[in-house]
Formats: sequence, C-alpha cells, structure tokens
Amino acid sequence: MSDSGNPWQSPSTEVAAEEGAPRDALTPLMIRHLKDASPWLRFLGIVGYIGAVFVVLLGLVLIVADLGSFYLIDILFGGLAGVFMGLLYIAMGVVAFFPARFTHRFGVKIRNYLLSGGAQDLETAFRYNRALWKFNGILAIVYLSLVPLVVIGSMAAAFITASQF
Repeated sequence: MSDSGNPWQSPSTEVAAEEGAPRDALTPLMIRHLKDASPWLRFLGIVGYIGAVFVVLLGLVLIVADLGSFYLIDILFGGLAGVFMGLLYIAMGVVAFFPARFTHRFGVKIRNYLLSGGAQDLETAFRYNRALWKFNGILAIVYLSLVPLVVIGSMAAAFITASQF
C-alpha cells in the first residue's frame, strides 16, 4: 500500500526548473542524436531555400510568358491564366521559404550549441524548432480549411459547365 492517505491520487514528481537547464540535463545519447541531426537539418534547409527560389522563378517565367503575348485581345479576354498561375507559384515559393528557414536555423543553432555548450544556443535552437512546427500546424489548418472550398467550387464549376451543353 501507499504511504499517502489517498490511494487514488495521481502520482506526482518534481518538475525541473524551466529557466537555465544545465548541460548535464542532456544525456550523451541526446547530444549524439542532436549532433547526427544537425547536418541533415542544415542540408534540408538549404534544399528548401533552393526549392523556394525555383518555385518563385517558375512563377515569374509563367507571368512573363503570359504577358509577353503580342495579342492584347488574349490578355484582356481570358489570357491571364498564366499570370494567375504565376502569382500562385510565387505565393507558394514565399510560403515554402519559411519552413526552410526554420529548419536551417534549427540545425545551425544545434551545431552552435554543440560547439559552445551555451544554454542560449540550445534555447534558440528549440525556439526555431517550435516555430517550424507551429508554422506547419497553421499551414495544415489553412490547407484543411481550403480543401472543402476547392471541392465545392470544383463541383459547382463542373455543374455549370455541364448545364451549358
């Protein structure tokens, strides 16, 4: 039996202080995992930067190709699909930049922590990690809220198109 007066009471433990956790709080295995993850995080961040730039460039090419038309009538009457798609690609490239930035900075700050051992570097690294997952969560919410609207809009467009024939 338990020494406490209430056998149904939740177990309790002492919580470590949040401010200024000492380096000893990380086990050697944790440090090894951070050391192994840091180059991959930096690499994926750089790949994300490159991908975001390519998406923005593709958007600019679509805009220039569509506006480069010599036929003003095409631009005025429905020839702006390329411009719309180009702007959409540019927006996607801008959105893709932020996870790449957070991932890269997370990896850099982990490397800085491993070199310096300073708690400030580790705190900053985890701040970037939190920012990455917060951004991804918000992006998922936006995506999940847009999917039903796109499905309903697509169905409405299909019905309108089918009723014209």
